[in-house]
Amino acid sequence: MGSSGFFLICILHSIIALTSGALMMLYTKEISVFVHGIEVASKLQGSTPHDQLLIQTSDSFSGLLLFAIGFLLFMVSFVKDREFQSFFSRGCVLLHVSMAVWRVSFERKLADLALDWPRQAVGDIALALSWVFFLVYSWREKYD
Repeated sequence: MGSSGFFLICILHSIIALTSGALMMLYTKEISVFVHGIEVASKLQGSTPHDQLLIQTSDSFSGLLLFAIGFLLFMVSFVKDREFQSFFSRGCVLLHVSMAVWRVSFERKLADLALDWPRQAVGDIALALSWVFFLVYSWREKYD
């Protein structure tokens, strides 16, 4: 697996981030309805036109950030240095675990998102595990 495993994991995560980011930027309302349902999505959109504009702008910038992260992951996938791959993988594990902890700590307290956070936290842990599997495999390759 080694370098090709790192390449594959980065490309898969990149595709997910690029797609999600583009959808968040271009189809904010539709994605919100798809993810949360019509009732919750309408509550999350805001009650005044000013609130709606601020929330839509925030969602679009979040999508742009996610798109940029996907592009960064695509570029990083071509790096061949094993030490960098290990360092980057550990950072990704930390990032995904931090997201899961944030969801458990804060999102579960929001009544409108109460049904979504367990699924999203499991997704964050699954993404972290993909990097952990790469680290374990590369560690095994290094010390065998």
